[in-house]
Amino acid sequence: MRKLVFVLLTASAMFAGATPGVAQEADVTPGQKLFQQRCGACHQIATTRNGVGPNLQGVVGRAAGSVEGFNYSSPLRASGITWSPETLETFLTNPGAMVRGTRMTQRFNKADERRAIIEFLATR
Repeated sequence: MRKLVFVLLTASAMFAGATPGVAQEADVTPGQKLFQQRCGACHQIATTRNGVGPNLQGVVGRAAGSVEGFNYSSPLRASGITWSPETLETFLTNPGAMVRGTRMTQRFNKADERRAIIEFLATR
């Protein structure tokens, strides 16, 4: 009997341990997945640590070029932009056209991908 209880408890624990991973995968939004794939190599969202690009925590509503400790291009620092869904839409479409001299070169050609990433960023 003890052996059966042990086997059942072990199986329950293994199943319970696997369930959160499934739930976590289901919780990943399209924007979060796109951010991880397309932006995560340069930008952090989970921490305030800067990488190749500045961290993007709280980017919506923030002045462009204002993250402490990041070496922005002079044109971006002087741009006077406040990041909103609209300004991010324009910037992500073609950063160099919006701010000549920016170091950001990654373009997002698909409108649905841009919107998904922006929606995700707005929640962080």
